[in-house]
Amino acid sequence: MSQHFQHDVLVIGSGAAGLSLALTLPSHLSIAVLSKGDLANGSTFWAQGGVAAVLDDADTVQSHVEDTLNAGGGLCNEDAVRFTVEHSREAIQWLIDQGVPFTRDDQPHVEDGGFEFHLTREGGHSHRRIIHAADATGAAIFKTLLAQAKLRPNIELLEQRVAVDLITERRLGLDGQRCLGAYVLNRASGEVDTYGARFTALASGGAAKVYLYTSNPDGACGDGIAMAWRSGCRVANLEFNQFHPTCLYHPQAKSFLVTEALRGEGAFLKLPNGERFMPRFDPRAELAPRDIVARAIDHEMKRLGVDCVYLDISHKPEAFIKTHFPTMYERCLEFGIDITRQPIPVVPAAHYTCGGVMVNEQGRTDVPGLYAIGETSFTGLHGANRMASNSLLECFVYARSAAADILHHLPTVPMPEALPTWDASQVTDSDEDVIIAHNWDELRRFMWDYVGIVRTNKRLQRAQHRVRLLLDEIDEFYSNYKVSRDLIELRNLAQVAELMINSAMERKESRGLHYTLDYPDMLPEALDTILVPPTYVG
Repeated sequence: MSQHFQHDVLVIGSGAAGLSLALTLPSHLSIAVLSKGDLANGSTFWAQGGVAAVLDDADTVQSHVEDTLNAGGGLCNEDAVRFTVEHSREAIQWLIDQGVPFTRDDQPHVEDGGFEFHLTREGGHSHRRIIHAADATGAAIFKTLLAQAKLRPNIELLEQRVAVDLITERRLGLDGQRCLGAYVLNRASGEVDTYGARFTALASGGAAKVYLYTSNPDGACGDGIAMAWRSGCRVANLEFNQFHPTCLYHPQAKSFLVTEALRGEGAFLKLPNGERFMPRFDPRAELAPRDIVARAIDHEMKRLGVDCVYLDISHKPEAFIKTHFPTMYERCLEFGIDITRQPIPVVPAAHYTCGGVMVNEQGRTDVPGLYAIGETSFTGLHGANRMASNSLLECFVYARSAAADILHHLPTVPMPEALPTWDASQVTDSDEDVIIAHNWDELRRFMWDYVGIVRTNKRLQRAQHRVRLLLDEIDEFYSNYKVSRDLIELRNLAQVAELMINSAMERKESRGLHYTLDYPDMLPEALDTILVPPTYVG
């Protein structure tokens, strides 16, 4: 039997953004944090590189801002970039105060509060400004924040809870647009429960699972973006999907990202014959922004007809490699690759969704009471190409800003009154789950082939035709059968795929991560691609 719950704040997503929001809010608030799988299944846990911040005395806010603007292909919102960078030091200090074990350095690049930290450099950055915990920063941050959340009796951490859709006043036929909570599938009971909340935050990550090859975990299905769109929120710049240049190419390695910090510390990209090729594509060579590196790899693989290229750091001392990249060393060793002596076979893979749900500096969406933070959101920070390690920083800065905004509006927002339960009276159990599996596979394959690293008008038109047919099939299935995690994810993924395709078709140029053979040049004016849902009320 379905149940009804009420909280002051409902957080959909248990990664860096969601946990940071929950921990920043005061302890007298009742907070529910939902994870659709196990708590550690999100992208945060697997983030390797680190967090970009202005920490070294030789670095400046202006330098970090300029690097971000340069990487963003002229499309970054400078106010959002400056807002994020100006709050970077306090965000890092907050993480240190939570107990995140950032790597210290015997020869420090920065000294802060008596602690000395090692800073590394990644593509697009003009200074060493990436604070990290060896090469497993995401895991260190996630474990620390989760441990802190478990100590807070007001924070309820709920696993195996899949958000189905948001509950809004419009959905209930009431006057107004406010978000009142969400319908959530409890995978243990199989029932859809009702969660009422004064404020709801989408922190459910990106949509890289829309592609056949991705560095992301299985849950990166664009759930928050799709739910927000259906509820009346505008989305922006979804044509910009960042492909990480280097994922491990091995039949047993599923979605294993080879950290960009390897290139930051001097690793070379090589062809199968051992020849370096990046200097032919960009004067920054291996330290060029990710879109340039990914296209260069894609070009060389297609030119030579090879399955992968190689990333080689074996010319560095063995002790250096093992000290700086212990996780990478051990993981590759499991596949028979000793990175102190051998190059790593790599291919590009979908990695980060630069667009998302439009928000302001407080993380507020177009729907009152609804916030979006982290990869789900579009803040204007990333522009046409996310610069390395800015994404985790965005999570912390905007989570803290959203928490302050929620606290400010708390006195004027009552708890929603009794909400209607989920109606499952007209649906039956499915005996055709093969349809879900088939559509899931078809969607990810045509997105990879037609809406990948290099695009054309014809490819996008084919993708648009196919996704519309799929959406019709999925809608019919959704209307007749009980919801499951697989069906919810497929529905959301197909919706976000359509938004990505439509966004790509709107952009008649090549800029940043969107590269099309039909419009290879950049237009003189950089404009965001904004899609407006039928239910939007300006």
